[in-house]
Amino acid sequence: MLSLLPRSIRRAVSSVAPLMGLIGCTTTPPKPAAEPAVKAVAPAPPAAPKSTYDAAHPVMLGIDVLESEGFAILKGKSIGLLTHAAGVNMRGVSTVSVLRRAPGVHLEALFAAENGLYGERASGVNYGDQVDPKTGLMVHSLYNGISYNGAIDRPTRAQLKGIDAVVIDLQDIGSRSYTFVSAMKMCMEGCFENGVEVIVLDRPNPLGGQKVDGPPLDPQWVSYVGEFRVPYVHGLTIGELARMAKEAPDILKIPEARRVAGRLTVVPMRGWRRSMRWPDTGLPWVATSPYIPDFSAVEGYPMTGLGCQVGGFTNGIGSAYPFRGVTYHGMRIEALEKELRALKIPGIDYRRVSVPNAKTGQPGMGLYVEITDWDLWRPTELSLQMMRLACKFDARNPFSTAPKKEANLFMKVMGSTSFYNELVARGAKTDVEAFVRECQARNAVYQQQSRRYWLYN
Repeated sequence: MLSLLPRSIRRAVSSVAPLMGLIGCTTTPPKPAAEPAVKAVAPAPPAAPKSTYDAAHPVMLGIDVLESEGFAILKGKSIGLLTHAAGVNMRGVSTVSVLRRAPGVHLEALFAAENGLYGERASGVNYGDQVDPKTGLMVHSLYNGISYNGAIDRPTRAQLKGIDAVVIDLQDIGSRSYTFVSAMKMCMEGCFENGVEVIVLDRPNPLGGQKVDGPPLDPQWVSYVGEFRVPYVHGLTIGELARMAKEAPDILKIPEARRVAGRLTVVPMRGWRRSMRWPDTGLPWVATSPYIPDFSAVEGYPMTGLGCQVGGFTNGIGSAYPFRGVTYHGMRIEALEKELRALKIPGIDYRRVSVPNAKTGQPGMGLYVEITDWDLWRPTELSLQMMRLACKFDARNPFSTAPKKEANLFMKVMGSTSFYNELVARGAKTDVEAFVRECQARNAVYQQQSRRYWLYN
C-alpha cells in the first residue's frame, strides 16, 4: 500500500493514488485494451512433470495436490482463475499453465488483483479488463475502481457468464493489510451472489501459523486494506481465511442466504505445519509485489511498515532493504540507533548499513533490523514504538496534525482507535507497553477462537 511505501516514493505517487494497497512504484495507469471481436486462444503448453511429493519439496501446495489427484474436482467444468505472479506450483510452473493443460478442465477466463496477472502493474493503480497476450484469454480486473472509502470490486455476472467455478491461487504474506486476501474475499462475494463455486488452492502463511501479533481491527475501519477483523499478523493461511469468510456471519458483504448457499472448496496443502516459516517449506520465494521481493521483506512488512505511515520514519534505505532498513528524516544514524536500542525491544537487534545514493553515488546510512530470537519477536512492536518516537522527535505531534485523509488511511491499516487517540492526546508519553500487553491478551483469545478454521496443526 502507499502508506507502507518508502517515503520518497510515497511523495512521488501521492498525487496519482493517495490511497493504495500493495507495495510498489506508481506509474500513469495504462489504458485497458479493448476486447477484440475475435481472439485466438494460444495453445496450451506441453505437459510438465506431475507434481508429487519428494524430499526436495517437503510441502505440496494446493495446486500440487490438485494435480496429484488428477484435477478430479475440476473435471468437466468451465473455470476461471484468480491468480498472480506468485501463483506457481512447487516447481515454479505457473498455475495458469498447469490448468491450461489439465485434462478435462476448461480454463475460460483469468482474473487478476492488485499488481496485475504477472506482477506487471504498479501498486495502487486501477486497470480494466484486457486480453492476456500470452494465452489469448480475457483477464478480468478485480482492481478496477478500488477505493478504500467503500467501493467494491467483485467479479460481475457478465464476467462470470459461462463459468462453473473460480479457482483462487494467491500467495498471502500473513499481514492483514496486504490486499490479496481482500481480493479473495470479494471474489467469493461475487461468485456466491451469482451461484458460482469457489475453489481456493491453499498456500503457506510465510510467517507460520503460530505467530499472532498486533492490534485487532475495529469494525469501523474495515476496508480493502483490512477486510478481515483479525490481528495485524493473523497466523492463518489464505484457505483458512476463506473458511472463516464462508462460515462466520458478517464477513462477506452479501445477503446471509447467499453466504449459506455459497459453495466453497479449499484444497489443503500436504506437508505444511503451523510451526513452519517460509524457509522451512523448501519452496522458492516468488515476489508477491514489487516491495516484497523476498522473505526478509515479508518479516519486515509488519515490523516497520506501520511505523512509517505517519511521521518522519522511512522503511528501506533508498530502494534497498525494503521494510528492513530504518531511517528518520534529518537524524544522524548514531542518534537513531541510540534511541532504538534504549527501547530494549525483545527479539530484535540493529546493524548499520550503507547504500550508495543512486543519483550522487554518496553513501546513505540506515539501520537494518535483525530478528535475533523468533520466539521473543513480536512483529508489530517496533512499529508501535516508532510511532511514539515520531512524537518525541517532532514537537508538533504528527498524529494530532495529520491531514484527515492520511489519518483515515492510517486507521484503516493500523486498526485501533484507542491507540490512535492515545498518540494524539499523549504523544511521546503514549504507553506502548500497556497497549502491547492488551493486544497480547486479546490475540490469545482470537488464536483459540480461530482454531475452528484451522486446516493444519
